[in-house]
Amino acid sequence: MKRMKPTGAPPCGMLMIQVVLLSVPLVADAQNGQTRFDSRDLSGVWIGDQYAYNPEVPNFTEEGKRRFRNNIPSYGEEKGTPAAMTSEQHVGRRRSVPPALNNDPVGQCNPLGLTRLLVFRPSPVEIIQTPEKIVQIFEWSWDLRVIWTDGRSLPDDVGDLYLPEFNGYSAGSWDGDTLIVETAGFDPRAWVDHFGYPMSADARLEERWRRSGPDTLELQMTLTDPFIYETPWDSAPVTYTRYPVEEMTYGDWVGIVPDRCVPEDEAFFNRTARDPAGGLGFPSGDSRP
Repeated sequence: MKRMKPTGAPPCGMLMIQVVLLSVPLVADAQNGQTRFDSRDLSGVWIGDQYAYNPEVPNFTEEGKRRFRNNIPSYGEEKGTPAAMTSEQHVGRRRSVPPALNNDPVGQCNPLGLTRLLVFRPSPVEIIQTPEKIVQIFEWSWDLRVIWTDGRSLPDDVGDLYLPEFNGYSAGSWDGDTLIVETAGFDPRAWVDHFGYPMSADARLEERWRRSGPDTLELQMTLTDPFIYETPWDSAPVTYTRYPVEEMTYGDWVGIVPDRCVPEDEAFFNRTARDPAGGLGFPSGDSRP
């Protein structure tokens, strides 16, 4: 029996199975009854409290306006509805179309991109930490991201040296109890979040990770992309909490599982559900290959 997504989660064609394994070392403090923890240990399984990057959007450049118009999402108030017409939210949150008519990369199981993975709730992320690197494994779409902590820094011409990546290239270092991560080399096809905000290959992302408690991990991001936005764009603060023990099993299996988006399955879902719901017809006799 598959577990259901929490109420209010953005819909998608993929089945959501949230199964996670907790591996965060905690030590009981016998003197004051509190739980002590290593603030530089981010390992474990966490789940964030945000669905999107930030509704306070900077002004677009002319190129940013063009790319924004070309990205057609299906999240938010449906375009043309009274709620969309009267909303005070940024237009990016009130221009949605039926899913069959969007061009969201997820509809064809393309990679989501780093910022979208980091703010998508309710999918958990497992963090595995070594002295040389931190690996983040995202259960939804079964994506992986590496933060190098071996002292390297990003070259200024990272976009020329390497192939662009949907998750970019990341290097991190500690400033006290805060892990500061710089990422560059993004694939410009990625969206900032599911509302269709664009980013370019020139984008740079700064993340500030801080473990503020035994069960709490805080993230603040700043996206700098002068090709798309006139000023840097701060994220809304993201708070991750350790995944509850009672939610970490799937039958007899304990641990996160590969909740992949399979192109063949997504295409079948599009033909039999998403397209007909958008008025594009239902082909007779359609069945799974």
